[in-house]
Amino acid sequence: MVHAETLTIYSGRSKSLVEPIIKQFEEKSGIQVEVSYGGTTQLAAALLTEGDKSPAALFWAQDAGALGAVSKKAMFEKLPESILTQVPSGFRDAEGFWVATSGRARVLAYAPERVKMEKLPESIFDLTQPMWKGRVGWAPTNASFQAFVTSLRVQIGEERTEEWLRGMKANGAKKYAKNTPIIEALAAGEIDVGLPNHYYLLRFKSKDASFPVEQTFFKSSDPGNLVNIAGIGLLKSSTNKEAALKFVEFLLSSKAQQYFTSDVFEYPAIEGVTPHANLLPLSELLQLAPTFNLNDMDDLDGTVKLLRDVEIL
Repeated sequence: MVHAETLTIYSGRSKSLVEPIIKQFEEKSGIQVEVSYGGTTQLAAALLTEGDKSPAALFWAQDAGALGAVSKKAMFEKLPESILTQVPSGFRDAEGFWVATSGRARVLAYAPERVKMEKLPESIFDLTQPMWKGRVGWAPTNASFQAFVTSLRVQIGEERTEEWLRGMKANGAKKYAKNTPIIEALAAGEIDVGLPNHYYLLRFKSKDASFPVEQTFFKSSDPGNLVNIAGIGLLKSSTNKEAALKFVEFLLSSKAQQYFTSDVFEYPAIEGVTPHANLLPLSELLQLAPTFNLNDMDDLDGTVKLLRDVEIL
């Protein structure tokens, strides 16, 4: 009896999002995939504890910070150039230890019935101005917001990040548990602008094209336009690197990338994929995004401490 080849993946991406594409890979390759699902931060911590005894061949993370944490401990093997060159430079580790599988952008969502586009702030730092008092929604306990604050600390430093957080708090920014309630609050008239990831509104629009919320970006290179990634790295300790690389190549195939943009509403990691009608082409998105090393977004503990210090958590 021939046993199917098996591949073990630690996935910080939720089962509901990625199981369909994993099943497609199994059917196409004949390789059986065993997945350990969990929070990205918790799985990164597990890998650091397990070291070269880890059963995982691949770490598929929800954000770049976790990939950076594992990469800085020299646990990833450099990926082949044939994989790295498929994605733009902003969507891969500068040293080649991980590659993005899809992207998601921070946006400014707004209620067009109450705020005209020409009146929207040009920068995320403008939201501390008196005209926005009590009109902004954010989700301080949400992982994507905390990743954004981590990126702020990397880009503008601790002092300016703290100043912005305190300014937002003083200006009466309204707290929500996560991104979806921000979109709902905009539609209900509780707030006029909000700071979610881009795909939450698209989920509402897919069910109701006239849903009364729109979204846009801040000016080019503004820290508020963070483009974070879901990405994957190959563990040096893997005993099944050939199968692991086949999986990475599959995730960057047109078929898998089309799934991420058409079904999950994320940005594709490669050019040449038909973008969702409500998404910018990848090249335009990257022109708007701030430029810095995504690996440096690995200090989530420091972000949580800062949010507690300013009494937002």
